[in-house]
Amino acid sequence: MAWMTMMRTWVEPVVAGSQVASAFYDTALLLVVKNYYNQTNSTAPSHLLQDAQQKAVSNFYIIYNLVLGLSPLVSAYGLSKLGDKVHRKIPICLPLLGYLGSKSLLLLLILLDWPIEVMYGAAAFNGLTGGFTTFWAGIMALGSLGSSESRRSLRLIIIELVYGLAGFLGSMASGYLFVGFSDRYREGTVLVSCSIACYAFCLLYSVFVLIVPKSAPSCTAKAKGVEEVGGQVPACTGAAESAQPSESSSKAPVTPSKLIIIILFVAAILYDLAVVGAMNVLPLFLLREPLSWNAVQIGYGNAAGYAIFITSFLGVFVFSKYLRDITMIIIGVVSFTVGVLIMAFVRWTFLFYIARAVMLFALIPLPTIRSMLSKHVEGSSYGKVFVLLQLSLVITGVVTSTVFNKIYQSTLNWYSGFCFILSFLAGCLSLLPLSIVAIKQRSTTGSFQILTK
Repeated sequence: MAWMTMMRTWVEPVVAGSQVASAFYDTALLLVVKNYYNQTNSTAPSHLLQDAQQKAVSNFYIIYNLVLGLSPLVSAYGLSKLGDKVHRKIPICLPLLGYLGSKSLLLLLILLDWPIEVMYGAAAFNGLTGGFTTFWAGIMALGSLGSSESRRSLRLIIIELVYGLAGFLGSMASGYLFVGFSDRYREGTVLVSCSIACYAFCLLYSVFVLIVPKSAPSCTAKAKGVEEVGGQVPACTGAAESAQPSESSSKAPVTPSKLIIIILFVAAILYDLAVVGAMNVLPLFLLREPLSWNAVQIGYGNAAGYAIFITSFLGVFVFSKYLRDITMIIIGVVSFTVGVLIMAFVRWTFLFYIARAVMLFALIPLPTIRSMLSKHVEGSSYGKVFVLLQLSLVITGVVTSTVFNKIYQSTLNWYSGFCFILSFLAGCLSLLPLSIVAIKQRSTTGSFQILTK
């Protein structure tokens, strides 16, 4: 019975089900919006029609992402505090309820021929119930609770791996599900219905099956316990050492631990700016010449993106045995920045997949940053810290999405890969705060030890 109880603490079924649902929904929404703005009856030249469609789809996503990103600001922090103080499942179950309701609106839009602007209301409802901001912070809090500090980076990247594998499978199937039943049902009906079914499963599992794991004792807690009985304090490795302020820094207004938290926030925001900027314009880039992908090719392209979760997991699995967290983060940032620079010059399908292959460690930075943050706060504050980080990333994502979509529209006929170059520069900037963290850690360890454990 003990192993059954342990299995019920795993959040992976919720992560997998919700990500399959999200992959179905994202493909369906993109293609429904594309079809909505398809001007087949116009006599204008095809390239002008394509540009007009691209701008209409881009404008839709600007407003949609603004609503989806800003609406969680109303509720996310409060829900996460409720999760810390009342029950850890609140930040997971309520967003899932919002997902279920908002995705149902897309199905009604397809069946009843509602205007596409209905999806702005769906995005608002999704955000007001917490959205991905609250949901993912709740998932990360549960994942951190049940893991030791030495294994936390691996634990969180395993969750990311499940997220990626589920997205990979969902993306592979989404294109076929969208067009496969069009002879009997309207395009997108089956795909959106499958998405809703997956969200319903996740909600039921979270409410009736999932249980909150017991918090693993941190090095700080162990040290206090040992001091009380007069024993020796066992050595703590990794970032836990940097959480202990030195005597010389105790008089400073900001302790080393808080300073590292701030620097890590800055690094995460800059890196997220680079990733969101590139990934927001990528679907539009793939629909336009010279690639002009169809639904099946978009599914394959999304699947290639999700394959990065597998390679990033393998990277952390190997690197965590020999390298410190900060070194793994830098490797991940370099992997993404080089890959997105190649993406700026993609003109053929094979080059797109080469760029994706170079990004093989691009998913390492954010979960590893969360792992480092968790080592500088108490377990009772995980939800609050993670949702503050997630809110920072959401605000960054909203601003970045709007700016990059406008830049993409302006550079569409001049150089469609310009946004990827901007993402490359933002990725390079994120290396600066990470270098500061590395230097601070080097001041307490040897120059070689900053690279290895």
